[in-house]
Amino acid sequence: MRKVAVVGAGMTRFGKWMDKNLKDLGREAVEAAMKDAGVDKPAIEAAVVGNATAGLITGQEMIKAQVILRDMGFGDIPMINTENACASSSTAFHLAWLYVASGMYDCVLALGVEKLYHEDKTRSFRAIGSAVDLTAIQELMAAAAARGREKAEGGDGGSGAGEKRSMFMDFYAASAREHMKRYGTTAVQFAKVAVKSHKNASLNEYAQYRETYSVEDILNSPMVAEPLTRLMCSPIGDGAAALVLCSEEKARQLTTKPVWVTASILGSGKDRAPGEPGVTTRMAKKAYEMAGVGPDDLDVVELHDASAPAELIEYEELGLCKLGEGGQLIEEGATEIMGRIPVNPSGGLLSKGHPIGATGCAQLTEIVWQLRGECGDRQVKGGNAKVGLTQNGGGMMRGEAAALTVHILER
Repeated sequence: MRKVAVVGAGMTRFGKWMDKNLKDLGREAVEAAMKDAGVDKPAIEAAVVGNATAGLITGQEMIKAQVILRDMGFGDIPMINTENACASSSTAFHLAWLYVASGMYDCVLALGVEKLYHEDKTRSFRAIGSAVDLTAIQELMAAAAARGREKAEGGDGGSGAGEKRSMFMDFYAASAREHMKRYGTTAVQFAKVAVKSHKNASLNEYAQYRETYSVEDILNSPMVAEPLTRLMCSPIGDGAAALVLCSEEKARQLTTKPVWVTASILGSGKDRAPGEPGVTTRMAKKAYEMAGVGPDDLDVVELHDASAPAELIEYEELGLCKLGEGGQLIEEGATEIMGRIPVNPSGGLLSKGHPIGATGCAQLTEIVWQLRGECGDRQVKGGNAKVGLTQNGGGMMRGEAAALTVHILER
């Protein structure tokens, strides 16, 4: 396999863009990435586009890559559409990496784009709620109804899951309660994760929400599913992010500061034996082995914090600390921008935003910028970060992510 470099990265600001469509958002991100790379359209030999919900939100179920890129003047080249729920565009990046690493192409575009906002907000949440085994959910609901219960077990029993909010918050809440019971983690520690994320986003011009909050603000915001409050949950949003990947020879021609992709891992959840590690731990182990590094070598991490408890639990799953010590890590400030191992300096999904099909490429874009020392006030390690990791999960089945990617980048 050949060495692969990222030579260009660009994204839109994440937000509520009712006046923009997939083409508008995709064009902005792609043009920014190509300008950053210093390449024109003829240099791009293939494109992989990640999107999760356009079919359910806008009706554009098929040929999304072709619809978005054709109007930009791209033609003839292979265009692949990837859908892996929230991991759609990190999957696109993985395939783009594979195209270059295999020697098939020298310059490939990866794009993630999503529009989640719609006049009918229930449509948005129903779309997100399709990232589960719907047959299993329907069977569970039918069994619960047969027993005369209004709600299936596993949720918080509150109204609105899947209609007025994402049902995934009920899953995250259940995981949070289990972690609290097993390790003594507190709601205050979860709130401190959210405080950190909002503070980081205030420094990021691409973030959807840039307000800062105190622990008290987080805890006193409306309850979604115990112990999750609204400010502990990622929002819906619109946006796009794109990256240009090249072979080593091509990269040397384009830039003096390439960012190398030293690990690209895509895996899926499975039925586990008791005590067997979850999918994040399993895929992270493969990524560390592929890159020849370990958790202690990481200088910056962008991980899938769809909820504040998810970030804290993923500290442990990625090996940033031991099991049960995620609360201690946030208490120590280790994951702050100026900490030992900065996590989500972009603001993460919680505050930067979570247009789900764009999230994976946005995480990778942040790591590229961090490793190049281009993040201004949110720059980690004084601009000397050398190794960064992204973790991005998509969908959920039987208690863990249905699809999951881990990437390691180095400068």
